[in-house]
Amino acid sequence: MTDTEKSATKEKSYDGFTEEERAAMKERAQELKKAPRKKSSKADGEADVLAKIAEMPEADKALAERIHAIVKEHAPELTPKTWYGMPAYARDGKNIVFFQSSHKFKARYATLGFEENAQLDDGAMWPTSFALTEITPETEARIVELIKKALS
Repeated sequence: MTDTEKSATKEKSYDGFTEEERAAMKERAQELKKAPRKKSSKADGEADVLAKIAEMPEADKALAERIHAIVKEHAPELTPKTWYGMPAYARDGKNIVFFQSSHKFKARYATLGFEENAQLDDGAMWPTSFALTEITPETEARIVELIKKALS
Protein backbone atom coordinates (compact mmCIF):
# COMPACT_ATOMS: atom_id res chain seq x y z
CA MET A 1 0.00 0.00 0.00
CA THR A 2 1.42 3.41 -0.94
CA ASP A 3 1.66 6.30 1.53
CA THR A 4 -1.19 8.06 -0.29
CA GLU A 5 -3.43 4.99 0.03
CA LYS A 6 -2.53 4.63 3.73
CA SER A 7 -3.32 8.29 4.31
CA ALA A 8 -6.68 8.03 2.51
CA THR A 9 -7.58 4.88 4.46
CA LYS A 10 -6.61 6.52 7.74
CA GLU A 11 -8.77 9.59 7.01
CA LYS A 12 -11.79 7.48 6.07
CA SER A 13 -11.57 5.27 9.13
CA TYR A 14 -10.95 8.02 11.69
CA ASP A 15 -13.53 7.71 14.47
CA GLY A 16 -12.61 10.89 16.39
CA PHE A 17 -13.84 14.41 16.00
CA THR A 18 -15.01 15.75 12.66
CA GLU A 19 -13.23 18.62 10.98
CA GLU A 20 -16.08 20.91 12.04
CA GLU A 21 -15.85 19.75 15.67
CA ARG A 22 -12.10 20.32 15.72
CA ALA A 23 -12.63 23.82 14.26
CA ALA A 24 -15.21 24.59 16.98
CA MET A 25 -12.76 23.44 19.67
CA LYS A 26 -10.07 25.71 18.21
CA GLU A 27 -12.53 28.61 18.27
CA ARG A 28 -13.32 27.85 21.91
CA ALA A 29 -9.62 27.80 22.77
CA GLN A 30 -9.24 31.23 21.16
CA GLU A 31 -12.25 32.53 23.11
CA LEU A 32 -10.67 31.31 26.35
CA LYS A 33 -7.30 32.87 25.48
CA LYS A 34 -9.01 36.19 24.81
CA ALA A 35 -10.99 36.20 28.07
CA PRO A 36 -8.14 36.43 30.63
CA ARG A 37 -6.35 39.26 28.80
CA LYS A 38 -9.20 41.66 29.14
CA LYS A 39 -12.44 41.90 30.98
CA SER A 40 -15.04 41.50 28.25
CA SER A 41 -17.77 44.05 28.21
CA LYS A 42 -21.26 43.53 26.93
CA ALA A 43 -20.32 45.64 23.88
CA ASP A 44 -17.25 43.46 23.15
CA GLY A 45 -19.38 40.33 23.37
CA GLU A 46 -22.03 41.80 21.15
CA ALA A 47 -19.46 42.76 18.53
CA ASP A 48 -18.10 39.20 18.58
CA VAL A 49 -21.61 37.74 18.25
CA LEU A 50 -22.53 40.07 15.39
CA ALA A 51 -19.29 39.16 13.60
CA LYS A 52 -20.12 35.44 13.87
CA ILE A 53 -23.65 36.06 12.66
CA ALA A 54 -22.30 38.00 9.66
CA GLU A 55 -20.27 34.91 8.63
CA MET A 56 -23.34 32.66 8.45
CA PRO A 57 -25.16 31.62 5.27
CA GLU A 58 -28.16 33.88 4.58
CA ALA A 59 -30.90 31.58 5.94
CA ASP A 60 -29.09 31.01 9.25
CA LYS A 61 -28.01 34.66 9.42
CA ALA A 62 -31.66 35.75 9.31
CA LEU A 63 -32.53 33.33 12.13
CA ALA A 64 -29.53 34.35 14.24
CA GLU A 65 -30.22 38.06 13.78
CA ARG A 66 -33.81 37.55 14.93
CA ILE A 67 -32.71 35.44 17.94
CA HIS A 68 -30.22 38.18 18.85
CA ALA A 69 -32.95 40.83 18.67
CA ILE A 70 -35.35 38.69 20.74
CA VAL A 71 -32.74 38.14 23.46
CA LYS A 72 -31.84 41.85 23.54
CA GLU A 73 -35.49 42.83 23.83
CA HIS A 74 -36.76 40.19 26.26
CA ALA A 75 -33.63 39.34 28.25
CA PRO A 76 -31.43 42.44 28.28
CA GLU A 77 -29.69 41.14 31.42
CA LEU A 78 -28.02 38.43 29.33
CA THR A 79 -24.53 39.15 28.04
CA PRO A 80 -23.80 38.23 24.43
CA LYS A 81 -20.65 36.18 23.84
CA THR A 82 -19.33 33.54 21.51
CA TRP A 83 -19.13 29.95 22.63
CA TYR A 84 -17.40 27.42 20.37
CA GLY A 85 -17.78 30.07 17.68
CA MET A 86 -21.55 30.28 18.13
CA PRO A 87 -23.64 33.20 19.37
CA ALA A 88 -24.47 32.63 23.03
CA TYR A 89 -26.02 34.62 25.86
CA ALA A 90 -24.93 34.31 29.47
CA ARG A 91 -25.90 35.42 32.96
CA ASP A 92 -23.11 35.81 35.51
CA GLY A 93 -20.69 34.20 33.03
CA LYS A 94 -22.82 31.06 32.66
CA ASN A 95 -24.38 30.28 29.30
CA ILE A 96 -28.15 30.23 29.20
CA VAL A 97 -29.04 30.13 25.50
CA PHE A 98 -27.14 29.70 22.23
CA PHE A 99 -27.76 29.58 18.50
CA GLN A 100 -26.03 27.01 16.31
CA SER A 101 -26.03 27.58 12.56
CA SER A 102 -26.92 24.55 10.47
CA HIS A 103 -23.72 25.26 8.58
CA LYS A 104 -21.60 24.89 11.74
CA PHE A 105 -21.75 21.10 11.79
CA LYS A 106 -23.38 20.53 8.39
CA ALA A 107 -26.76 19.78 9.96
CA ARG A 108 -30.05 20.02 8.13
CA TYR A 109 -31.40 22.68 10.53
CA ALA A 110 -30.19 25.39 12.88
CA THR A 111 -30.52 24.83 16.61
CA LEU A 112 -31.70 27.02 19.46
CA GLY A 113 -30.23 25.48 22.58
CA PHE A 114 -30.29 26.02 26.31
CA GLU A 115 -27.49 25.13 28.69
CA GLU A 116 -27.89 23.53 32.11
CA ASN A 117 -28.13 26.92 33.85
CA ALA A 118 -31.38 27.58 32.01
CA GLN A 119 -34.31 26.86 34.30
CA LEU A 120 -36.35 24.79 31.84
CA ASP A 121 -36.87 21.89 34.25
CA ASP A 122 -40.23 20.22 33.73
CA GLY A 123 -40.61 16.93 35.60
CA ALA A 124 -38.16 14.13 34.93
CA MET A 125 -37.49 15.06 31.28
CA TRP A 126 -37.51 18.24 29.18
CA PRO A 127 -36.05 19.46 25.90
CA THR A 128 -32.91 21.59 25.94
CA SER A 129 -32.51 22.24 22.21
CA PHE A 130 -34.86 22.89 19.36
CA ALA A 131 -34.57 22.54 15.59
CA LEU A 132 -35.20 25.92 14.02
CA THR A 133 -35.99 26.44 10.34
CA GLU A 134 -37.92 29.72 10.42
CA ILE A 135 -39.22 32.23 12.91
CA THR A 136 -42.94 32.77 12.56
CA PRO A 137 -44.96 34.84 15.04
CA GLU A 138 -45.88 31.60 16.84
CA THR A 139 -42.26 30.43 16.92
CA GLU A 140 -41.13 33.81 18.21
CA ALA A 141 -43.72 33.71 21.00
CA ARG A 142 -42.45 30.25 22.00
CA ILE A 143 -38.82 31.43 21.97
CA VAL A 144 -39.70 34.40 24.19
CA GLU A 145 -41.57 32.06 26.55
CA LEU A 146 -38.58 29.67 26.73
CA ILE A 147 -36.08 32.47 27.34
CA LYS A 148 -38.22 33.95 30.12
CA LYS A 149 -38.62 30.51 31.71
CA ALA A 150 -34.88 29.88 31.38
CA LEU A 151 -34.24 33.02 33.43
CA SER A 152 -36.83 32.34 36.13
